[in-house]
Amino acid sequence: MTVLAIDIGGTKLAAAVVDASLRITHQREIPTPASKTPEALSAALEAVISPLKACAERVAIAATGVIHQGMLTAINPENLGGLAHFPLTETVSNLSGLPCLAVNDAQAAAWAEYHVRKDAVSEMVFLTVSTGVGGGVIINGQLQVGQGGLAGHLGHTLADPDGPRCGCGRTGCVEAIASGRAIAAAATGMLAGLDAKAIFAKASEGDPMAKALIARSAQTLVRLIADLKAVTDCQLVVIGGSVGLANGYLPLVQEFLAQEPAAFHTALAAAHYRHDAGLIGAALLAQGAEA
Repeated sequence: MTVLAIDIGGTKLAAAVVDASLRITHQREIPTPASKTPEALSAALEAVISPLKACAERVAIAATGVIHQGMLTAINPENLGGLAHFPLTETVSNLSGLPCLAVNDAQAAAWAEYHVRKDAVSEMVFLTVSTGVGGGVIINGQLQVGQGGLAGHLGHTLADPDGPRCGCGRTGCVEAIASGRAIAAAATGMLAGLDAKAIFAKASEGDPMAKALIARSAQTLVRLIADLKAVTDCQLVVIGGSVGLANGYLPLVQEFLAQEPAAFHTALAAAHYRHDAGLIGAALLAQGAEA
């Protein structure tokens, strides 16, 4: 089955045609609308769907936020605000004329990453560190979604009770410290106003503040990984996202995890599908791929 896969993130909206062999063709990408209103998102979806819909038999969407019964709710309005109860599958079906399913983007990516490792692991966690921090959990070969779609929103677990307030309304979430948005927000002095990509560039040049901001992110992620090991006994944690896949980030995570007690160690790996994991995972779910 050929699937039109769409990945809606806090920064970009990507679409691609994915065939039965998981080959990606006709890939398109546009910025996520700045206003992040229902009208703006609908217009952006139409822009990426229209040139590609004739190539596909159905549509699969991987989107940031909570997906429940085809509705999208932004858990962190700073990442994708103004979209409480947005009728995602209905909107896309109407725009494309094709059947549609939707799932959280990190859940979709988790399924893709598990799919290439299912002969080696049955318990796996995927963590994306990007504009926000998300996750997907595989237990006994099954993707955990939850009754209301919230399962895997690991970026909204507690990292520091005295930390910054998160856009979700909680204080001290992992996302509020480790995400690309949080790295940029914590920058001061000469780094103030730079985005995470620019801060990583400064770190590669040896800037001590940039290196400290990235280390803080990696240490926070490691505390989450240790907690996840205790809760799920995961055999592997796969890390993706623009921050998670940035040069030098995974080795930092590995270094800090090695400092934790041995019981909380687990294998770490970079996302096999890199930035296309959400697209591939959504397509797999639409194709009915079994574990």
